[in-house]
Amino acid sequence: MWEKIRIVFTIPELRQKILLTLFFLAIYRVGWQVPLPIVNEKALQDRLGAGGGGLGDLFSAVAMFSAARLNVITIFGLGIMPYISASIILQLLGSVWPPLEKLRKEGESGQKKINEYTRYLTVLICLVQSWGYVAAILLGEGGKYINPQFLNPDHTVPFFWIMVTVLTMTAGTLFLMWIGEQIDEYGIGNGISLLIMAGILSGMPGAVLKLLKNSSWELGSEHGPQNVLGLVLLFVAVVVGVVYITQAQRRIPTQSAKHVRGRRVFGGGRQYLPLRVNQAGVMPIIFASSLLLFPMMAFKWLEGATMPLPNTTSFWHSLWSELATTFQRNQSFTYVVLYIVLIYFFCYFWTAITFNPREMADNLKDHGTFIPGYRPGRRTADHLERVMVRITYVGAGFLAVVAIVPTIVSHTMNVDYQIAAFFGGTGLLIVVSVAFDLVQKIDSHLIMRNYKGLLE
Repeated sequence: MWEKIRIVFTIPELRQKILLTLFFLAIYRVGWQVPLPIVNEKALQDRLGAGGGGLGDLFSAVAMFSAARLNVITIFGLGIMPYISASIILQLLGSVWPPLEKLRKEGESGQKKINEYTRYLTVLICLVQSWGYVAAILLGEGGKYINPQFLNPDHTVPFFWIMVTVLTMTAGTLFLMWIGEQIDEYGIGNGISLLIMAGILSGMPGAVLKLLKNSSWELGSEHGPQNVLGLVLLFVAVVVGVVYITQAQRRIPTQSAKHVRGRRVFGGGRQYLPLRVNQAGVMPIIFASSLLLFPMMAFKWLEGATMPLPNTTSFWHSLWSELATTFQRNQSFTYVVLYIVLIYFFCYFWTAITFNPREMADNLKDHGTFIPGYRPGRRTADHLERVMVRITYVGAGFLAVVAIVPTIVSHTMNVDYQIAAFFGGTGLLIVVSVAFDLVQKIDSHLIMRNYKGLLE
C-alpha cells in the first residue's frame, strides 16, 4: 500500500490535482473558523451549541451534511446547503416541468444552462436564509448575541450591519460553491462532497478525545476498555457494511442484436445492466432527519408560549412538553419508528424521481439491446420497475439500520450521542461514499498509466 501511495505522488499531474484539492480544503477550514465581526461568539455558542435544544439540534443536523457552522456563525456559516437545496429543487422540477426536462435532454449545453439557473437560485436562497437567520437569532433578546460596540444606544442593530452580515454570509456560500467547482475542474474528486466530508471529519478528533477522556481504564467498569474496543470493532463493521451495500448492484443480463454489414457481423454480445441497491444514496436520511426536527421545534415553541403560572398546572403546557420529548432525537421509541418509516418513504420517492424505467427501456430499444425474455418497450420498463422496487426495499432497510446505529450505541453503551453519531447515520455514510469515490478516481489515473489501482 505504501508503494502505491508513493506511486500516486510520483505522477506529476495526479500530484498536482491532489495538492490543489488539499489547498482548497485548507482555505475552507480557515474560513470555517472566522466569525462575523458583529457576533458575540460566547453568548451564541451557549444557546446554539451541542445540546442546545430544538435550534441546537437543527443546526447540528444541518451542519452534518452542509459543511456549515450555524451554532457560531462564521463567514462560511451557511455552508454549501443553499447550493445543495437549489440543485435538489431544479432536479425535482426537471422531472415535472417540461422546459427543464427538455434542457436535461439537450446534453452538455442544456446542463450548462441548468447549472447557471442553479447559481442564480443559490444566490436567492442565500439571501433569504441569511436574512432569516439574522432576524430569528441575532436580532432577538435585546441584541444579546451582538457585540456591544455594534449596537445603537437603544440596543438595536444598525441596518448597515444587518446588510453587511447578510451579504457576507451570501458571499461565503458563493465562494464555497466556487471552490467546489474549482476542485471539480482542476482537482480530484467531487468538490461539494469533499467540502461536506471535511466538515464531518473535523469533528471526529474532538469526539475521540471526549470518548477517551470519559473512559475508565479499569476492566469491567461501565466505561472500561471493553467499551472502547467494542466501539472500534463496531465502527469497522459499520464501515465494511456501508462499503458493501453502497457498491452492491443488481445486474440484469442484456443482449444486443446482431447487425450484418457485408460479410461482417456486429453486436450480439451479452452484457449487464447494473442497478444500484442503494439508488437513493444518502438523501433519504437527510430528508427524514431534517423533517423530524421541525415538529420538535414547533412543540418546544408552543411549550414556552403556554408556560403555566406559579403554583398552577397547564394541560396544554404538559401536552406540548410531552410531544416535544416524543420528537426529540435519541429520546423516544416513537421517534425511531417515524425515522425508519420516513427513510423508506423518501427512498422510494427519491428513486422514483431519479430512476426512469420508461426512459431506460427506450434507450435500450434505440441501441438495439433487449433483456432476454422481455419485449422491448413497455414490458422491459415494467420489469425494470419491479426489480428496482425490490432492491430499493433492501437499500432502504440498510439505510434505516445505519441511521439508528447511533441511537442504539448511545443507549446500550451509555455513550454521548455526539460520539455515537460517528458510528452510523448520515455522517458515516457520506464520508465512506465520498472516500470511495475519491479512491476510484485516483485509481482511474493509475490504471490509465498501467499501474495497479489502490483497491486492487
